[in-house]
Amino acid sequence: MERIAKVHIEKLPEGYFLATSDDIQGLVAQGRTVAETLEIARDVARRLLEAREERHETAELPTVTNSFDYPLVVGN
Repeated sequence: MERIAKVHIEKLPEGYFLATSDDIQGLVAQGRTVAETLEIARDVARRLLEAREERHETAELPTVTNSFDYPLVVGN
């Protein structure tokens, strides 16, 4: 099942990108590009959610429906 979590992306002074989320406690990911950061964040989120499920905790995240908005980042 796919779920939706909001992720905050911030460019650090060192040039890296940092991803955090208010929706998934403990999610922190860093990468050289937005795409790399999101890929790492997706993996971290998956592991955090799996750990919650093992502890029989539920994640209050909406599931992907037939339609939703997604910001597309395009480089030039």
